[in-house]
Amino acid sequence: MSSPIKIAISDAVKDAMRTKQTARLGTLRFLQAAIKQKEIDDRIELNDDQVLAIIEKQVKQRKESITAFENAGRTETAEAEKAELQVLREFLPEEASEQEVTEAVDAALTQVTADGITGPAIMGKAMAILKQKLAGRTDMAELSKRLKDRLKP
Repeated sequence: MSSPIKIAISDAVKDAMRTKQTARLGTLRFLQAAIKQKEIDDRIELNDDQVLAIIEKQVKQRKESITAFENAGRTETAEAEKAELQVLREFLPEEASEQEVTEAVDAALTQVTADGITGPAIMGKAMAILKQKLAGRTDMAELSKRLKDRLKP
């Protein structure tokens, strides 16, 4: 059975073809190819969580490309990457609010300390908890920085 996100992507491809949105279509086809490649490599059919992980990876790549292109003065290419980023974000869950992220960090730290974990292991255990709760809903690199700041004495 196909995942709802894969079905949504497929429907978006069909819509983009009908409306002749070539830039959007290219991004969606690239995403479909990445999903299909992962399925072939691992010989499995991906579920929603695995598809979201691929989308998150694509989003991260676009963000890095945008930064690199802007630093190099290639604004047209950066704008194209931003358009692709917007297409990819359509398939991610709603962004977590600032308060939700703060509460999740507090809860994760409380849980980790209650489990008796100390030292550097706190970071890894807390990130594992946070990744489960907030995957696809917030930037994990930002979340990691935030957690490090909270752990500083």
